[in-house]
Amino acid sequence: MEAAGCVSRIGLAGLAVMGQNLALNIAEKGFPISVYNRTASKTEETVRRAQAEGGLPLTGYATTKDFVLSIKRPRSIVMLVKAGAPVDSLISSLVPFLEPGDAIIDGGNEWYENTERRLEDAASKGLLYLGMGVSGGEDGARNGPSLMPGGHKEAYTNVQSILSKIAAQVDDGPCVTYVGPGGAGNFVKMVHNGIEYGDMQLISEAYDILKHVGCLSNNELAQVFEDWNRGELESFLVEITADIFSVPDEFNGSGSGELQLVDKILDKTGMKGTGKWTVQQAAELAIAAPTIAASLDSRYISGLKDERVAAEMALKQAGLQPGLLTGSSLVDKRLLVDDVRQALYASKICSYAQGMNLIRSKSIEKGWDLNLGELARIWKGGCIIRARFLDRIKKAYGRNPDLANLIVDEEFAREMVQRQAAWRRVVGLAVESGVGAPGMSASLAYFDAYRRSRLPANLVQAQRDYFGAHTYERVDKPGSYHTEWARVAREQKGAGVPS
Repeated sequence: MEAAGCVSRIGLAGLAVMGQNLALNIAEKGFPISVYNRTASKTEETVRRAQAEGGLPLTGYATTKDFVLSIKRPRSIVMLVKAGAPVDSLISSLVPFLEPGDAIIDGGNEWYENTERRLEDAASKGLLYLGMGVSGGEDGARNGPSLMPGGHKEAYTNVQSILSKIAAQVDDGPCVTYVGPGGAGNFVKMVHNGIEYGDMQLISEAYDILKHVGCLSNNELAQVFEDWNRGELESFLVEITADIFSVPDEFNGSGSGELQLVDKILDKTGMKGTGKWTVQQAAELAIAAPTIAASLDSRYISGLKDERVAAEMALKQAGLQPGLLTGSSLVDKRLLVDDVRQALYASKICSYAQGMNLIRSKSIEKGWDLNLGELARIWKGGCIIRARFLDRIKKAYGRNPDLANLIVDEEFAREMVQRQAAWRRVVGLAVESGVGAPGMSASLAYFDAYRRSRLPANLVQAQRDYFGAHTYERVDKPGSYHTEWARVAREQKGAGVPS
């Protein structure tokens, strides 16, 4: 039974940065909310923030019992805690006070199979469950994230009015939709993060080429990215990159010198696992995702800082000079900037195409019936990968819901063809200069492999049949075939047939 004095429309448990900001967002939109955190000081801090922001309708509770019973039925409780065991622990503390029809909503970056397990367990108790991806960082959580809920449809219906108000708002509606059943919401958020990995890697490569081959200063880089953000590359990540190049180093005077804060940051990239999961799922589903995989590999290599320093010294002693392998004095900055812009755009489309294909493949496997165009729509605002061309991706799937690949959509195909010459120049220049561009290179290789009607896989299949009798198919006859390659080759050589 709910307490007689229940006051809240929804509850939120887990008050780290994301949880606090999402709770304040909900309260600011006029929905009374109860909050709880295992560490009481976090609850008190959140209540103080709510009061400081105009007395928002937010109430904190010290126990899970009081927290749960303060929420009007059917109860909906959002959890924002670390994925894995902490989620199970929190659920265990909430369940004794929940009643049939109440819903638990996990807003963390959870492995989708964990969500499906918890969904079944909740259903056995008469409870509802959602796994809801939340993207946008702390600013998005406070001012409007992109939300990707999946699981029990009734659980979504119960909070749809709230989620629609707190989500980012774009020209065609709030950036939230019911994604699909089971673990669909968490899976889509996982792939969103994989695309994000690719996007960030490609931008970092554009920076590397412009800085070390084109010799652009930080001020010039800031202006380039600011200009790009007014065109086809308009996106959250390009926007914040422009800002990054203009932030001075607080420990280096006024920052009027060439070195900015970005130059002082250690070149080791952190990660939380969703990129790795994306690549693993791509392998499981036999979906090529080389751009995303290259971004993951690049993060791994970045972690080998000591080994990289030692490798530079060892190779220098072997005769390889560190830095650029060719001079860059003859590079036309203006032309290079334009070429890199085109290469970045084409590469980004490949990253999004790979992510969308992965989502579609999992949807088919699980019977989720996911709407790729609608997913592109809810990514238009609030989330980290929001970008101008997401509206065009939405329209591409609107034209053809069964589109095999974004790069063969009539509009994107035309743009890829227009940009491929610049793309090749940039990748070639990076290779010639010794500047690693694994993301752009992988994207171009993906494009080149996908556009060719015949690949050298025929030789690979012949090799497999030679050493493993795996058989092969022919292009001119149906059926499977096996050849005794070694015997036939010996006979041919014995007969004097030229090899």
